[in-house]
Amino acid sequence: MPRSFQSARRGWVLLPLSKRAARFRPTPFLIPNHIPRPEADSLQQEAAKSHKQEGSKFARSVLEGSTVALISLLGLGLGGYAYNYMYKKVVEDKIENAFAAGYSSNERVALGKITYGTHAGMVKEVLEKENWVPRAEQETIDKIVNGSMRGRYYLIMGERGTGKRSLLVESMRKVNGDGIAMLEAHHDLEVFRIRLGKSIDYEFHEDYIGGLFSIRGPRDSTPLLDIERALNKMEKVALKLRKARGKPLLFIINNVHLFKDDEGGMNLLEILQQRAEIWASTDLVTTVFTSDEHWTMERLTPHATNMSIMNIRDVRKPVVLDALKKYRKRFHNEDVPQSILDEVFAKVGGRLIFLNQVSKSPDMIATCDYINKREKAWFLNQCWILGDSMDDDVEEQQKFCAAGIVLGRALVQREQEAAKTNDNEFCLPEIPLHEARQIITRADYTQGLDHINVVHIDANGMVRADSVPMQNAFRDICSEEGFEAHLKATLNRLDELESLSRTREVAFRDPPTYGGGEVPVQTYTAKI
Repeated sequence: MPRSFQSARRGWVLLPLSKRAARFRPTPFLIPNHIPRPEADSLQQEAAKSHKQEGSKFARSVLEGSTVALISLLGLGLGGYAYNYMYKKVVEDKIENAFAAGYSSNERVALGKITYGTHAGMVKEVLEKENWVPRAEQETIDKIVNGSMRGRYYLIMGERGTGKRSLLVESMRKVNGDGIAMLEAHHDLEVFRIRLGKSIDYEFHEDYIGGLFSIRGPRDSTPLLDIERALNKMEKVALKLRKARGKPLLFIINNVHLFKDDEGGMNLLEILQQRAEIWASTDLVTTVFTSDEHWTMERLTPHATNMSIMNIRDVRKPVVLDALKKYRKRFHNEDVPQSILDEVFAKVGGRLIFLNQVSKSPDMIATCDYINKREKAWFLNQCWILGDSMDDDVEEQQKFCAAGIVLGRALVQREQEAAKTNDNEFCLPEIPLHEARQIITRADYTQGLDHINVVHIDANGMVRADSVPMQNAFRDICSEEGFEAHLKATLNRLDELESLSRTREVAFRDPPTYGGGEVPVQTYTAKI
C-alpha cells in the first residue's frame, strides 16, 4: 500500500515534498487529517516561518564565525608585523648602542685595568706603566680612530710584539670608545661569527620567535651568510648615524693573518675587503686590519683601491734608551748606566714585548739573556739541520730547515757588510724578498718562515730577522765551530736524496742462444 494512504488511515496527511527536499528538512511537516484546511494552512505557514528563522540564525552564526576568524587572522597578522618591526628596531638599537660612547665588552677586555680604574690617579699610574715608551705612529693612529682621516681603510703590519694593538687601544681610550667596534680574528668561521656578533651586539636572529614556526630556522645557514647578514645590519646603523655623528664609525679586526689560507678563509677576507672598500668610499665606516704576516697584504693588494698600509717597526734606539732610563728612575729608583742601556738594546732591541719584560725585571741583563736563549732554542727546534746522516723520510722537512739556516746565514753576512760602513744607527739587516727566494732557491718557504716568526716580511717586501734576539741567534749559530761543514754536508745529502728520487734504473740482459753451448748472461744497467 502506498505510504500516503497508510498515513491517511492513521489520520495524518504527509505534505507533498520531493525526496531531496525531505532529506534535508529537519522534520517533516505532518498535519492531522481532521484539522480544517484554513487551520492547516496557518500551521504550514508557521512551520515555514520557523524554518526561515532557523535558516537566518544559521546564516548569522556562519557570518559571525567568519567575522571572528577574519578578525583573528587580521590580529595575528598585525601582531606578527608589529613584533617583526619591533624586533628589527631593537636589533638596530643594540648595534647602535655597541658603537655609542663608552666601552663594549671587547673593548673593556682590550683596555684591561684602565677601564676598571677606581680613581683618576690609578688610571694615570697604569698609563705611565703601560705606555712608558713614546711612539712616533701614535699621532697617525689617533687621527684614524677619532675620524680625522677618512675615505680610506688601513692594513697595519708589523712583527709580533711591536705594539700594533696597544697603539689602537691608547687611541680608543682618548675618544672614550665612541663609534668603535673591535674584535679578534680566528681561523674558525663559526668562532669568528660569534666574535663579530659580540662586538656589535648582534644575535643573528637566534632569539627571533619566528624560528619556532619554521622548518628551517634562521641559524640553519653557513657562517659566511651569517657574517654577511651582520654586516648588512651594521651598514644600516652606519647610514643612520652618519648624519648625527658627522664622522664614520671605526671597525677594527685584529690579527687577520689567523684566517686560514684556504677557500673559506679567502672568501671571508674577500667579504671583509669588499665591505671596507664600499664603506671607505662613502665615509660610513673606517675599517682597520692588523696583521703579522706578509701573505695578507698579498691577498688584499690586487683588489685594493682605497687601502693604505702602515708599517709598525721597532722603536728607535735613542727613544728606547731615554724611556728606559726614565722608567727605571721613576718606578725602581735606579740610575741605570749608559753601558747597561746599550747592552740591553743590543740584546733585545726596540721590541716592546721584550722591553716590557726587561723594564720590570730586577736584573735587566739576566732577563735579556733569557730572552735570547729562548729565541735561539725556538729557532733550533724549528729549523735545525741533521747533517749527512739524515734519513730519506725527512727530506721535505729538512729542505725547509735548510732554507731557514741558509737565509739566516745570508742575513748575518749582510749584517757584516753593513758593519763596515760604520753606521751608528742600529737597524736589522734586510734582504729583498725576491733575493731571499733566490738564495734559498724556493719561493714558498719564505711564507712558512714568516709564519713561525723566524723572519718577517714587511709591506715593502724586505726580509729581515723577526727580532733582534732572533738575529743574535743567527749570529751565534753561524759563528759556531764546524757550522759551515755541517751545513755543507746537509745540503749535499739533500742533493743526493733528490737525485735518488729522480733516478730510475733499467736493467736488461741478452736472451740465451739455442743449439750451441751455454752462453753467459750479459746484464746492462742504465740510469735515467
